[in-house]
Amino acid sequence: MMHKTAIITDSTAYLDESLIEKLEVQVIPLSVNFGEKTFREGSDITTSLFYQKLEDEVSLPTTSQPAIGEFVALMEQLKSNGVTDIVCIHLSAKISGTLQTALSAGEMVEDVSVFGFDSEISCSPQGFYVQVAAKMAQEGSTGSEIMTYLTEMKHQVRAYFMVHDLNHLRRGGRLNGAQAIVGSLLQIKPILHFEDGLIMPYEKVRTEKKALNRILDMLFEDLEEDIVNEIAVIHANRLEGAESLVQSIKEKYPNASIHISYFGPVIGTHLGSGSLGIGWY
Repeated sequence: MMHKTAIITDSTAYLDESLIEKLEVQVIPLSVNFGEKTFREGSDITTSLFYQKLEDEVSLPTTSQPAIGEFVALMEQLKSNGVTDIVCIHLSAKISGTLQTALSAGEMVEDVSVFGFDSEISCSPQGFYVQVAAKMAQEGSTGSEIMTYLTEMKHQVRAYFMVHDLNHLRRGGRLNGAQAIVGSLLQIKPILHFEDGLIMPYEKVRTEKKALNRILDMLFEDLEEDIVNEIAVIHANRLEGAESLVQSIKEKYPNASIHISYFGPVIGTHLGSGSLGIGWY
């Protein structure tokens, strides 16, 4: 039987439109809620408008995962186009129920094999997995071959970020190991990362500049060993900060493959404005 594999991800991978089209990736949006109003990420609200609203609104927005019906409808449509395998790659299952919803939807669609991959992360690093999976799908790989490769790839993905204001994470209940830092919230800029799918402090650093330099040092160590494929510099409404990080990397490694990405509305709800991060694999 000929296998035809499709890739589904969610909007928090923040992939460029052109890339989504080229790689034939299906994207299901998460939503951000301001009071009674719900905005689907990527279609109902732009990232710049979101950060503007974040400043203007009194109460913090909340986020919500896609409805199961959206997944079912998309999977049925893919099946009718001859797809036999579907690989769903989503943000960390420990911070969102999106992956679980995708798998539940898969059980409701007959005659198609649905595989769920927990990226245990989000944003551009989630996008790394999506890009690799989509290229493999276009080359004719089956769902299980893609899953095997992605699982191996987990050992190679790194991402560290620095949050301008920890209050968003604290209030949203998304920061773990928090008791360790809350006492000295004012004095430090913790470097954060995803560990086993949860946002954890990686290292405590005194200033933002030191935090960013420390992240750059970790990246440079890997670049030194020539084991870096792709680098993403990620920002929350702070393009000039991202550009200056790119410049720092380019000065030392002019040939490095780097792109600038962003923390969109759903992730920005939890990180707040001004955050910066670097992901690579």
